[in-house]
Formats: sequence, structure tokens, C-alpha cells
Amino acid sequence: MKYSIVIPVHNEEKHLAHCLESVLEQSLQAAEVIVVDDNSTDDSAQIATEFQRKFPQLRLISSETLSNHHEPGAKIVNAFYKGFEQISKDWDFIVKLDADVILTANYFKKIAECFQSGQNIGIAGGVAFIEKNDEWVAENIGDKRQVRGPFKSYTKECFEKIGGIRRTIGWDTLDEIMAASQGFKVEVIPDLIVKLQKPTGTDYKKIHTQKMGQAFYKMDYGWCISTVAAAKEAWKRRRILVFFSIMNSFAVSSLRSEPKAVTKEEGRFVRRFRWRGILAKLGLKNKF
Repeated sequence: MKYSIVIPVHNEEKHLAHCLESVLEQSLQAAEVIVVDDNSTDDSAQIATEFQRKFPQLRLISSETLSNHHEPGAKIVNAFYKGFEQISKDWDFIVKLDADVILTANYFKKIAECFQSGQNIGIAGGVAFIEKNDEWVAENIGDKRQVRGPFKSYTKECFEKIGGIRRTIGWDTLDEIMAASQGFKVEVIPDLIVKLQKPTGTDYKKIHTQKMGQAFYKMDYGWCISTVAAAKEAWKRRRILVFFSIMNSFAVSSLRSEPKAVTKEEGRFVRRFRWRGILAKLGLKNKF
């Protein structure tokens, strides 16, 4: 299978070289690797340029945004599309990769095999590991059945049918719900390790809960599901203030009537999908 990789980069001079080395040492090589320098103020672009001299499949492009800060959501997706628009070769699957990940040498060979399994898998990825006490351990965050945003691969058919990656906070949850709406499966490959050189949210911990509430609104969760999801997050962190922070952000977005990332029909599917998941975890009969 042919594949292309887009790597949005913002001030990743400490991690980018390790990431690119792991990408360019893959047993199944990418047709193109496009590094998008998103307004970096460090030596990220210089590092990418050095790799570009040695590897013809790597290209560096620039993307200047209004923000000089690392942010989740639309900023990183916009940078991804800057690179995506520059892809010149045909591809069977596309990869959105963060600049702080390190991949095993057989990573994309396993991803290709997963997509070729005949199980209608549209999104695939490995398992995130972080370094803790000098050991690499699985990062205990999020739904273990969800492919994490820093290393998502999409088949061409799935990517096109779901309308690509939505330019919104919560895109890496919404894409998998939209994939389900189109009949695609999501596959987390349990023995495929992805090393994150930075734990999730390192660059934006202070705004994480506020962004989460906004994401619930953008994905059209509605008040009930958002309340359940906020309570779950607060329980997981053992901090009641997390619940109020998330719901306050949701309420602000609602009062402002901010544009949502889904249509009304898609929103109905999102809510049904979420209710099915909630009821299944509670062991209750599914009425959705």
C-alpha cells in the first residue's frame, strides 16, 4: 500500500529529529513525508531542512497562523491541511502524525496489513506509551478503543467518506464517530507501540478542560451526554472543579451559539452513538 504522512510542527526542536528518524527508517517506506512548520520560533525548520537534504521523499513547507502557541483543535488541523494540499503522489492511506512521536520500524507495515485484512477498517493506529521513572509504560488516558490523535492513519475511502478531519476541537473523537456512521471500523493494534516524547496535553494543560467543554458542544453531544462525560472526567481526575470547568465552557459555547462541527443529522448520530456506549458500559439494554 502507498501512504503519505503529514507532520504539523510547532516548536519541536527537542523531539523532531527522533520522530523523523523513526519515520524514515520504516520497513514500508512512505511515498511522501510532508513536514509543516506552523509558525515555529525555534530550530524546528532547520532540523527538517537537514533531513530534507538526505531524504528525497521529505518536504518542508511553512504555515503561518495567527497564534504563536501550541493549541489543540483547529490550529493543528489547519496545519495538517496545509501539508495535505501539497501531496503530489497517489496514496492508499494518509497519516496525521505529531512531531513528538517515535515509531517502531515495522509500524506502517502493520498498519498496511491491518487495512488489507478485509475487515473494512477505516482508521488504525498503535498504543501510546510515555516514559515514566525511566520506563516506557502505556499512557492511561482516554478510551483504549480509540486511536489517539498524535498518530492516526486513514484509508482513502474512509477519509473521503467522513469528509476528512474536521477543523475543530474534538476532531480526533469526531472522526471515529463519523467513520462508524459510514460503516467503517476503528482498530487499535495492541502490540504496536508508539512512544510519545511528551505526555498528552503537556503544552496546553491550563486550557484542557475548557477546550473539552467546547468540544462537547461542537460535536453536538447535548446537555445530558456532556454532563455525563464531564462527570466521568472529574471522577477520573478526582477533582470536582474539573466538572464545573467543562460544563462552564460548554455553556459559554452554547450561549454564544457557536457553529457546530456537524450537521443536525450527524449530531443525531453522534448522540445515539454516545448513548449506546454509555448504556453498554452500564450493562443496560440499548434503546438507541
